Amino acid sequence: MTEHTTTSSTADSGTPGTGDAALFRPDPGAAPLWRMVLAQAGMELRIMLRHGEQLLLTMVIPVLLLIGFTVTPVLDMGEGARVDVLTPGVLALAVMSTAFTGLAIGTGFERRYGVLKRLGATPLSRFGLLAAKTLAVLAIQAIQAVVLCTVALALGWSPALTSAAVAGALALVLMATAAFSSLALLMAGTLRAEATLAGANLVYVLMLGLGGVLFPTSTFPGPMEQVVAALPITALSSGLRSTLVEGSLPSLGAFVVLAVWATVCALLAARLFRWE
Repeated sequence: MTEHTTTSSTADSGTPGTGDAALFRPDPGAAPLWRMVLAQAGMELRIMLRHGEQLLLTMVIPVLLLIGFTVTPVLDMGEGARVDVLTPGVLALAVMSTAFTGLAIGTGFERRYGVLKRLGATPLSRFGLLAAKTLAVLAIQAIQAVVLCTVALALGWSPALTSAAVAGALALVLMATAAFSSLALLMAGTLRAEATLAGANLVYVLMLGLGGVLFPTSTFPGPMEQVVAALPITALSSGLRSTLVEGSLPSLGAFVVLAVWATVCALLAARLFRWE
């Protein structure tokens, strides 16, 4: 009896800290930031892909516009094949639909329903949440680009691709994504969800008609052309036409317009965004 008691006591005491460490396996604690960001980005991406209205906005409408205005001579596209003129503008519209319209509406309702407030109570920081949303937006844009380019090639699209033009187009898309995302977060973080829904759709329609998506803005009267040149969608669509139709780099003015929109909207969003 004495021997058993002694052995048991020795096993329980053991090496200091060994028994305590075994009680807490697996070790509790927050995951690394990069893992949390990737997990949140995956969830954001799945939500976007499962949302019927967002799929209509980001995928179906751009594809229908590209096919419809290519096969029917409704609008005067100027010189060149219709699909060559349309494709850069529709790609620009797809970027805006995801980085602005979809992000603004989704974030606005997440804020209304308290999703953002609850996420704020998790180890995921605000920077991590914004990084995850940005990664999800970029993933959707990559899918859009593949789908739209495949449809355009099937319709006879023959882009003038050079390594410099491709690099310029990618830089332009990234800067436009920053500008549209900043504008989306500014709207979603300051307006009510219903106002964000109405405002984002209104902006989408206005930029679709005035931003050089379906035809170059050079067809507009002089003063109107100068006004719409300051829109981010115009800078993106005209820049993509320069790279994909002419094979040249986008103009410096396109980058300046997008940089101004991105900087101003990001600063205002950082100052005015309300998480509840």
